Amino acid sequence: MIKVDGLPYWRLSGFYFLFFLTIGAFMPYWSLYLKSIGMNAEAIGILSAIVVVTKIFSSFIWGWIVDHTGRRIQVIRYTSLLSMLSFSLVLFYQDFWSLFIILFIFSIFWSAALPQIEGVTLSHLGEESDSYTVVRIWGSISFIIAVLALGQFFDQHAIAYLLPIIIISMLLVWLHSLSLPEMSATHEDSGGASFRSILFKRHVIVLMIVCFLVQAGHGPYYTFFSIYLEEHQYSNSFIGTAWALGVLAEVFIYVFMHRVIGRFGLRKLMILVLVLASARWLLIALFVENVFILLFAQCLHAATFGIYHAVAIQYVHREFKGEHQGRGQALYSSVSFGAGLALGSLVSGYLWDFAGSMQTFIFAAILSAVGVIIAWYGLEN
Repeated sequence: MIKVDGLPYWRLSGFYFLFFLTIGAFMPYWSLYLKSIGMNAEAIGILSAIVVVTKIFSSFIWGWIVDHTGRRIQVIRYTSLLSMLSFSLVLFYQDFWSLFIILFIFSIFWSAALPQIEGVTLSHLGEESDSYTVVRIWGSISFIIAVLALGQFFDQHAIAYLLPIIIISMLLVWLHSLSLPEMSATHEDSGGASFRSILFKRHVIVLMIVCFLVQAGHGPYYTFFSIYLEEHQYSNSFIGTAWALGVLAEVFIYVFMHRVIGRFGLRKLMILVLVLASARWLLIALFVENVFILLFAQCLHAATFGIYHAVAIQYVHREFKGEHQGRGQALYSSVSFGAGLALGSLVSGYLWDFAGSMQTFIFAAILSAVGVIIAWYGLEN
């Protein structure tokens, strides 16, 4: 475990653990729940996209609030509670438009916590920010636990049990947030630069485009990977195992990530991420019936999410400092996990019905290939 003076390691790690325990329940199995209540691929794509599309504006609004009030932890606490309360409404409605409205409201609150806890963690780490992954790793561990346990559970029980499981997990997130110590969002000097001047640096614009493309490529995966495997006669247990294997590979790379960044630099690693992302989506598209190739493709999650997120977080942290930190992390979340993932989820919903499952994952590979070219010529180290 890393040693940084004043770092509340277990409280921060505990929040990541519970937050991603919730994600581990929601992300692999939500589409299966929607399918079970009669939603077609187009509706599933839209209802998956709406959860992330609100990040385009809501994460940035929360970041602005935090940067101007300095009350990161209060924002995390209030939005965690409101996330749980709003999501609980899905227990009472199953029609498309009701779920659309509920998920829209829920995702506005849910989008607040993660960018701000990232900012809190990096602020505590200070000059040791390369060690971010040693704290974040607990989120990956809990994701593995969730997908494996629920894969086994849903082989024996109805997928409808997913809803109370997610709600209970969100309750635990809120309760744990009460233990987080408040800290100022503005303790570090921003260097006198305005947020706008940082935002319009050429390499920052390129970084945001690259992050957008990486997550757009993940849209078909997060939305339809479980359905894709189910349609090829894989069990829920295997589906959970496949998701868990990907995140286990992510955990492995997180252990060494602070050394990897120091040795290879951010630019080379981001280009590697995009190359491996293209390969991963092609393998899933063309070899879904080959278990060994499929599981190998899942191991590439170590790069397409693990290395990617660690590198992107470092880029953002080094550019957006002090009073700009909250908005910087929120901008990254808005562009990548908001706009990018929303576009990928939405387009994949239409492609799935009109072009086919294989073509949907080939579309993801093309997006990542475009990202390789942009990163090669535009990213700075």
